[in-house]
Amino acid sequence: MNEELKLRSERAIALLKEMISRPSHTGEEEAVADLIEARLREGGVEPKRLYNNVYAYADGYNPERETLMLNSHIDTVRPAASYTRNPYSPDEECGRIYGLGSNDAGASVAALVETFLAWAHKLLPFNLMLAISAEEERGGERGIRALLPAIDKVDMALVGEPTDMQAAIGERGLVVLDCKAHGTSGHAAHGQGVNAIYVAIKDIEQLQNFKFERVSPLLGNIGISTTMISAGTQHNIIPDSCSFVVDVRTTDAYTNEEVVEIITEALQSDVTPRSTRIRASAISEEHPLAVAATRAGRSLFVSQTSSDMSRMSFPTLKMGIGDTHRSHSADEYVLRSEIIEGMAIYEDYLTQFTKQYGN
Repeated sequence: MNEELKLRSERAIALLKEMISRPSHTGEEEAVADLIEARLREGGVEPKRLYNNVYAYADGYNPERETLMLNSHIDTVRPAASYTRNPYSPDEECGRIYGLGSNDAGASVAALVETFLAWAHKLLPFNLMLAISAEEERGGERGIRALLPAIDKVDMALVGEPTDMQAAIGERGLVVLDCKAHGTSGHAAHGQGVNAIYVAIKDIEQLQNFKFERVSPLLGNIGISTTMISAGTQHNIIPDSCSFVVDVRTTDAYTNEEVVEIITEALQSDVTPRSTRIRASAISEEHPLAVAATRAGRSLFVSQTSSDMSRMSFPTLKMGIGDTHRSHSADEYVLRSEIIEGMAIYEDYLTQFTKQYGN
């Protein structure tokens, strides 16, 4: 690693520690957003802000060229009750940097900020943009959902989430369905009425065996799981309603709205989606985002977790510092070595992307 990259890695680590020391729960990210703004100005870039989303463009922006967005999020969940150390104290011990949000996704934020500053003044054949967003953990209205409609067109994005710096070229979407089966009440002793539980059972069995016609080449079949059920008021009354919840993991073979419509037509029960915003994301191995990852020595895979990729309508790739299994855990940490390695990989990735983009 050259001296310049070592220096940038140390700046990223210092920035991460400052971020940890400022609580940044979802919807309460102002202090860290201020910090990111200040760091960008210090690095010679003039940032813009929408709510607690901070964004900036590299030199030479041209609306006629394609734009690559570097994105990660500054919000965190609240600390787990089982924390044994101060979640807002960026302690470093035995190569581990502890603190809430250190792994998810502070290390990626800090690394992408420093990487962007190093590339912001280069002559590039595309537009480079940095978007550090808020409210990712809840998919809030003042996060990336607010930012994307307010800025110029984005054509593709690299999303920083903990993936051990391997490259996720897809992730499933999610639709949660609240379903309600209807019957008629009656006395259980007389066998009167229509038992809504039995109506629900038929629908649940239908879902258990349901197959969508189209299959995603990357993400496979849509997954359907009934996860909750509730009915009845007392033992001797036939229930006239039965509620159940269905978890649907969608793919790019259908829109979420199409999935809801198909399931609704297949069931007797009423079906109400909680949201259709969490969409599947998938790109081919031949897409420039994926090719650059392969050339940078990264493995391509499908992520099991969701991110702000699901809220982006353009091609995306997820690659970031840390281990996804540490996210939201007590005594969260990231390794110093992971940040140093991640900085080098981001540098190589952008180099490879620029080379192939120019060909």
